[in-house]
Amino acid sequence: MITGIIVALPEEVSTLTAKKLAKGDVEFLDAQHVLIYSGTGSTNARAAAGKLMDLGATRLISWGCAAGINPALTPGDLMLPLSLLNAAQESLPVDLAWHSHAARHLEVGARFQGCLLESETIVSLSSEKLALFQQTSAQALDMESFAVAKTAAEYQLPFLAVRAIADPAQFDLPAAVAYALNEKGEVSLVKLLKFLIFHPDQIPGLIILGLNFHKAKHSLTKAAKNLAAITAFDTASAEKSAAAAI
Repeated sequence: MITGIIVALPEEVSTLTAKKLAKGDVEFLDAQHVLIYSGTGSTNARAAAGKLMDLGATRLISWGCAAGINPALTPGDLMLPLSLLNAAQESLPVDLAWHSHAARHLEVGARFQGCLLESETIVSLSSEKLALFQQTSAQALDMESFAVAKTAAEYQLPFLAVRAIADPAQFDLPAAVAYALNEKGEVSLVKLLKFLIFHPDQIPGLIILGLNFHKAKHSLTKAAKNLAAITAFDTASAEKSAAAAI
């Protein structure tokens, strides 16, 4: 059984492999795990999921960082959501048996429960994140997981999301980040430096963001050490056992 792992950013890729990948590149971590650097957003995530299925993936993981919208979540907290929600209020569950198995094999302190919200754009302001928390009761948001979950549901594949908080609810994302992002979802150093020349007041916020992102990467790296244990789970056998118990 091959597990396909969709990762949006190069910094998130580095928590699973030391190899440098370009957007769209695929890396077999071993015979049972294949990684793709998708780039950000739902369109990229759907395309990446399809590519992994073409390579034989029979279940999917959305892996990376997330923005917290529940104020209780802090940088580095690991989230293993139970469900995904989009702006149209469409809800999708993760594979609950797999979720339970994964939770038992994660050594990082994790907030296992709750909903992960899809955002089609970067949510920069703390006020916006807190408003989404009040409106949806979701715990965090990202731009890729719902699309991967939707693809998995369409093909009846098990799905799981593993996300670490890099951007807490109380934090306003520096405007320099949105300005410097390119079409791949990567920060352009040239654009960033150009912005900072005229907006040096953004530097303290960028330092805080860097520290927060480092905490999130640390949690994902620790989780990656247990990847084999997390994916050493036969969903089909679990379903048969559950059916037999009824």
